[in-house]
Amino acid sequence: MSGKADNQDLTAGALFGVSHLKAVVTGGGTGIGLMITQALQSNGAKVYITGRRQDELEKAAKLYGTGPGSIIPLAGDVSQKDEAVRLAKEMESRESDGIHLLVNNAGVARDQDTKFPEKGQPDWTDAMAISEHFLQTKEESWAETMKVNVTGIYWMSMAFLPLLQKGRDVTPGYTSQIVNITSISGAMKGSSLGQPVYAASKAAATHLSRTLATLFTDTKVRVNVIAPGVFPSEMTAGSSGEDNKSKLDMKASNPVGRFGHDSDMAATILFLAGKGGLFYNGQILTPDGGKTVRSIT
Repeated sequence: MSGKADNQDLTAGALFGVSHLKAVVTGGGTGIGLMITQALQSNGAKVYITGRRQDELEKAAKLYGTGPGSIIPLAGDVSQKDEAVRLAKEMESRESDGIHLLVNNAGVARDQDTKFPEKGQPDWTDAMAISEHFLQTKEESWAETMKVNVTGIYWMSMAFLPLLQKGRDVTPGYTSQIVNITSISGAMKGSSLGQPVYAASKAAATHLSRTLATLFTDTKVRVNVIAPGVFPSEMTAGSSGEDNKSKLDMKASNPVGRFGHDSDMAATILFLAGKGGLFYNGQILTPDGGKTVRSIT
């Protein structure tokens, strides 16, 4: 023994390298899903992106599949049980040794009929005004939001669990993982700018993630949560540009004074996905610029 310290395991490459990963990112063609896809692909991972819009997936792969990894479009509706099962079977045919990471990012917000400031705010002292405002919510808004934001996580996690266990088995020293993208809206007490349906779905998604982490403990497949603050996306900005990216023209209300950047989300997923994140299971990471420090409403 020479007595010389070996710090190789503590280098950034050893802790946060993801070049060995095969990943699936739902809603990976735009918004936060695209940020995650870019971070993984830029560092050598093989990333399959799913979504309902084949054209958006193909555009994302063409625009951003230029680094050391790869981006492979795989169209499908993750909110449908049979579609989740089909996607898992197709993935098994392509990756017989399994995968290492499933990012359940696909989500929707369907509270347009009650959202502030677009629809105004009711008089908060007038019960009738509050009632009338929020009864504008359509029944299908509840149904679709829960189906995509909560049930979709459930179907995809269950369908892909065997593939995740396989990926763990063929990669010594690594345990596969599911990362569910929820929101600080699921932890704050307010209505998320007049969007109680969305907020409730994200709270449910976060709790479902804890449940899945417990259910999967003995499979050695981990489940963690990223609950972001506001990042530019089709959900927050309303649309994407030709580069599949979104821009926000409102003012950020967090202590940092800005919205989330691509690099903020990239750093978060690289931390969780690399070997440096192996000790994390059932945890919630909140990249929000300090929003939940200043306000819980």
